[in-house]
Amino acid sequence: MFFKKHPRGLMILFFTEMWERFAFYTMLAVFTLFMDEVMGWSDSVKGDVYGIFLAGVYFTPIFGGWIADRLLGYRRTIMTGAVVFGLGYLLLSLSGPDAVWLFFMALAIIIIGNGLFKANISVLVGNLYDEGSELKDAGYMIFYMGINLGALMAPLVATFLHNKFGTYNAAFAAAAAGMLLSLIVFELGKKKYLYAEQRQKEDLARRVNDTEYMNQQMSKEEEKERITALMIIFAIVIFFWMSFHQNGFALTLFAQRSVVELEWLKPETYQFFNPFFIIILAPLVIRFFDRLRAKGKEPSTPAKIGLGMFISGLAMMVMVVASLMGGNLDQNIMSPWWLISTYFIITIGELHLSPMGLSFVSKVAPIRMRGLMMGFWFGATAIGNYLSGFIGKFYSDLPHHMFFLILASLLFISALLVRLFLNKLKHATQGV
Repeated sequence: MFFKKHPRGLMILFFTEMWERFAFYTMLAVFTLFMDEVMGWSDSVKGDVYGIFLAGVYFTPIFGGWIADRLLGYRRTIMTGAVVFGLGYLLLSLSGPDAVWLFFMALAIIIIGNGLFKANISVLVGNLYDEGSELKDAGYMIFYMGINLGALMAPLVATFLHNKFGTYNAAFAAAAAGMLLSLIVFELGKKKYLYAEQRQKEDLARRVNDTEYMNQQMSKEEEKERITALMIIFAIVIFFWMSFHQNGFALTLFAQRSVVELEWLKPETYQFFNPFFIIILAPLVIRFFDRLRAKGKEPSTPAKIGLGMFISGLAMMVMVVASLMGGNLDQNIMSPWWLISTYFIITIGELHLSPMGLSFVSKVAPIRMRGLMMGFWFGATAIGNYLSGFIGKFYSDLPHHMFFLILASLLFISALLVRLFLNKLKHATQGV
């Protein structure tokens, strides 16, 4: 139903990304708990490792985008990344207190694999569509559902494997299997998306050789304006990712230390709720914006991003209240509904921000550097991810309500900045 109006290749990239994200989030669901319970590291050490790892994961797509743009092309770069990814998860499943070196080597390999994979499949999604297509925002929203379908399964599988085998290493092995499935889907469905890579090559060749086009090509001033708009968005969304990725750190620790533990709801299981709400809410958001578009009232992509920042700030305010109501005590007395409510609200914010950011980059980035600019989007994510671990180190040092209030304040300030720059950002999207 969702794929009906969209290119056939979208379904292949949807399931390719679904299995890749299943692998990543299965690993991430138990990552902090593995460092805490198996490695026995302090919150400070865990915060450093968590932040640096997530920063690396999302920083290397800058180089991966350049490699795809200039050397290997998108398909070969993605396939190489998938193989490297799988190797990293497999090595991680063999690590432990007696093989700490293997743990860190596996993380480094995962970082490299993600760099080759992540940005380039997002570029391919955009290339499926004609320039100026009104379906591109919706296409990225559907693609984002694939991301979260994989993320939805991940914590459930991680919890099941931990309960069955009594070890977190089994989840890392499942992540390796997920990458194998991703690679198989991508290879078997290649005929449906290959034109998207070829289209960009043909466009570049035509634009170099077509005299008429060269007389109408983007001026240096326009290109500079577009890159400036992208950099503004990249800088602002850092604070969203700093807050959002507390799902794998502060919110997981809150679940472990402050929430009543149920037999079916373990600390790692809470990460199920964000992708679950994505799957439920994304179709409603798509339909809502379709109706606004039909009436000529759909907000611009930058306006959606700003609204997402504000809504995410409200989610952190729920955690401020939860902490004041007893979460500060680090006793397992709090209702699970505090965390579930937080995940519900931040999911609404995420739907206005993350897929819209991918779409914004695809629309605004000059064609000759789309892979690189998509890499910079993930580079901004990398900085936010590092800061998530950096500020996460202070979770035990600050009263928890102050910790979450800092995050809420930064999100509200970011939303205000989007509003202040909105006219400049909207102008950069004119004609795309």
